[in-house]
Order: sequence, then structure tokens, then C-alpha cells
Amino acid sequence: MPGTDGDVIDAMVGITPGSPLDAIRARRPEARAHAQATYEALFRPRQPGNVTAPERFAVGAFVCGLHGHAAIAASYARGLAESGASRALTEAVDAAIAEARTRGPYGRYPAGALSREDTTGPSYRVGAALREALGPRLGAAFEHAHMLVFHPRDATPAALQALLDAGWSTTDIVTLSQIVAFLSFQIRVVTGLRALAGQP
Repeated sequence: MPGTDGDVIDAMVGITPGSPLDAIRARRPEARAHAQATYEALFRPRQPGNVTAPERFAVGAFVCGLHGHAAIAASYARGLAESGASRALTEAVDAAIAEARTRGPYGRYPAGALSREDTTGPSYRVGAALREALGPRLGAAFEHAHMLVFHPRDATPAALQALLDAGWSTTDIVTLSQIVAFLSFQIRVVTGLRALAGQP
């Protein structure tokens, strides 16, 4: 998937030209094109800036693993391996997924009518051994991504400061947040298309 020049969502679902699912996607050509362009911009950018390819694919595999989509996570894990990441890093990403998996979402609303929907749940902190393997930047990124996936209502300035303290610039943080948001979208599209195709 990462090395292909074709449409990533098509590749993840196994959509072939002329198939019924291809016809369905062809009804929304702009949505299809924009989804692919977003993937290219986030995972194969012409000017990557300070966020490296291993960091991008590591976050991709981690977030997809948090969502419980092993096949999609495996696609990003392949991208991580192809980016030149060490075996130690790829193993650390797998271990972090196992360590961080939970159910959600959790969080608290401001005091009021919605407070009855408040739900408490674990906040992820990377263990010492994994933090050494991931490094400070990815360790902080994984904790932040976990918050965005499972505690979206609990974001605070302190959470952003933790990223800054770990070496993420404000531009890097925008990129990281865009990756997490895009993956949530991509997972839902792939899941929906697989359901239409009768795939598990």
C-alpha cells in the first residue's frame, strides 16, 4: 500500500477498476481525489518538514491499532518498515498498541445538561522501556494521539505543551493532529466499503 501509486483506499479494500465498489466511489470523484491527496500530503509529502516518514507511519500504525483495525494498521506498519525504521521501533509500535488499547470515548463535558454523559477512562502514558525505544518525540506523540482518539473532550493546553517539550514545533503538532484526524476518516471509509463488499 505505501509504495503504490494507486488509490490507497482502493488498495486497502481491494477495489478493482470496473467493479461495483469502483462504480460507487466514482460517483464522488472529488471526495475520492481529495482523500488520496490528503494521504499523499500526510504520508508521502514532497516537503516533509521536521516530521519524518518513520514518525508519520509509526503514528499511522499506532492510531489504526487503537481503533482496532488490524488490517489497516498492518498497511501502515509496512509503510513504517519501508521508511527505514529499525526493527526495534516497529516492535515498540506493536507493543505500544497492545499497551494502550482500551474502549472509549471518555471525557468530561462542562458542567450542565451533558454532564450525565461524562465517562471516566484511562489516559495512556508510555512505559519507560517503550519510551526509550520510541524516543521522546514519538512517546509524546503516542500519548497525544491516544488522547485525541479516546479523550477528545479532554484536550488541554498542557497536552500541547507536552508535545512542545518533547521537540514538536507548532507546525509539527498541526501535522500530527491532521494525521490522527485523517486516519479516523480513512478507517470509516474503508470499513464502510468493506461492509458493502460483504468483507469482514
